[in-house]
Amino acid sequence: MTSTFALRGAVCAAAILSAGTAIADVTAAQVWTDWQQNLTILDDSTLVVGSTQMTGDTLTISDIVLTSRNTESEMVTTMRNLVFVENGDGTVSIQMDDAYQVDVTVEDDLSVKLTVTQSGLAMTASGSPGQMTYDVSADKYAIALDELVIDGEKLDADVRVIANDVTGGYVTTSTALHTVAYDMAATSVDVLADVKPSDIAGDYFSLSGKIEGLQIKSATTIPKNIDTSETMLVAGFMLDGGYSYDASAYLFDVTAEGEQTSGSASTGPGNLTATMSDTALQYDSDVTDLSVSLNGAGMPFPIEVSLARYGVGLVVPLAQTDAPADVGLRLNLTDLALNDEIWSLIDPDGAVPHDPATLIVDLDGKATPAISFADLGADDSTALDAGPGELNALTLNNLTLKLGGAELTGVGDFTFDNTDLDTFDGMPRPQGALTFNLTGANALIDSLVQMGVVAQDQAMMGRMMMGMFATVSGDDALTSKIEIDDQGQVTANGQRIR
Repeated sequence: MTSTFALRGAVCAAAILSAGTAIADVTAAQVWTDWQQNLTILDDSTLVVGSTQMTGDTLTISDIVLTSRNTESEMVTTMRNLVFVENGDGTVSIQMDDAYQVDVTVEDDLSVKLTVTQSGLAMTASGSPGQMTYDVSADKYAIALDELVIDGEKLDADVRVIANDVTGGYVTTSTALHTVAYDMAATSVDVLADVKPSDIAGDYFSLSGKIEGLQIKSATTIPKNIDTSETMLVAGFMLDGGYSYDASAYLFDVTAEGEQTSGSASTGPGNLTATMSDTALQYDSDVTDLSVSLNGAGMPFPIEVSLARYGVGLVVPLAQTDAPADVGLRLNLTDLALNDEIWSLIDPDGAVPHDPATLIVDLDGKATPAISFADLGADDSTALDAGPGELNALTLNNLTLKLGGAELTGVGDFTFDNTDLDTFDGMPRPQGALTFNLTGANALIDSLVQMGVVAQDQAMMGRMMMGMFATVSGDDALTSKIEIDDQGQVTANGQRIR
C-alpha cells in the first residue's frame, strides 16, 4: 500500500537526518545491527548486502540493496558503501556515500528514479544497543529526480529538493515495540521543478520556491514483525509528529495547449501536527499571511487572493468502542481578500462593501464507532452497510461568517438519542439549542437588490423568514435561539415551529 511506503520513507529519512544526545558505549557492530532493525522493521522490506568486513576499528558494509514492496508498489534503495568507525570514546561515526539511488515503481502506471546526495555529512551514534542516539548535520541534503515515466511515457523532468544547513538527530528504542523519534531542522529548503511533456510541443511546467526555517519533529512506534500487507492500523502503532516553518515563497510558470499562466504564492509562518494510531486520527494545520497571484493569457487581468489565516483540523475515531469517543472539525478562513479587478466584475458599482470575508467553523463532539478501520480488508466494504456508528453529541463552539458587511455568529450544543429514529425520520433525535446573532443583513439584502442579484419579491420573502425565526436586538441586528426539547418539539425564540 502507498501508506506503507510513506511510512517506510519516514523511517529511512529518520535514519539519515534528525536530533538528541546520549552518552554510553556502543560498537560498530551494534550500530550496524540497529540500522538493520530500522530498515527492516516493516515486514515488506528485505535487506541484502554484498560483503561485511571488520578491519581494526572500522566496519565496512558494501553493495547494499534495500527493497520494500507490496502488491502495488516497490521501492529499491541502492548504496555502495556504509562505514562504521569506532572513535575510542564509546561513540561510532557513520560514513555514507555522497550519493545513492532510490527507484520507485507503482504497478505499470508510474516509475521514478531518484538520486539522494548529501554534502558535509557528519553522523555519530551513541547510547546502548536497546536505545541509540544519532547526532546528524549536513551542509546540504538533496533529492533529485533522474527519470519520470507515467503510463509508459517518459517525461522531460528536472525536479530537485535541497535542504540547507541540516541539523538534528534521532533516537531509536527497541523493545516489544520499535520507536524512531527524530527532530530535524533546516535553515532553508529550495524547491526546483521543470517538467515538459513529450506529446505536446511547447508545453511546460516550472516551479521555484524556498521554505525558510523548517523544523520537523516526529515519533513513530511500530510493533515488531507486523503484517502491513492489509493495514498499518495495528495495536501499538503510533505516529505523532508535524512540522513548522517561518515563511515560504514560490514562483511558477505553466504553458498548456499554447496558453501561458504564471504567478506567485507566499506564506508567513505555518505549522502542521498529526497523530495517528489504531484508535484515532487527529490532524491540525495553520498557515498565516497566505497570498496567491495569477496572470495569464486567458485572464482579463491579474488575479490576487490573500488570506490572513487558513487552517483545517480534524479528529476522527478509528476503532470500535463501547463508550463515546472524541470527534471534531475545524475550518478557518480569516480575511479572504480579492483584488479590485475581481470586485469590478462582481460588483462594478460598489454596492457591497469589499471588506475581506471570513468563515470560521469549530465543532467537536462525541461518537461511538461501530467498526474498527484496522479490521477492514479490501473486501470488507459490506461492514459499512449498517453505518459507521452513532453520533452522541455535537457542540458548535464557534460559527463566524463575515461577508459583504454582514456578520453571522453562532454557538450551540446538542445531544442525540440513537434509540429514537422515528421523530426525525431516521435521524437520531437531537436535544439542545443553537443561538445565532446576525448584523448587517438588511443592508446586504438592499445591496444585492441594487446589484440585481436578488429580486425585490425574493428580498421581501427573505426578510419575512428572518422575522419568523429571529428577533430584533439592535440597529440591523437580529438574534435567534433554536431549541429542540426531549419530545422533539422545535421552537425559535420560544415560538413553536415543529
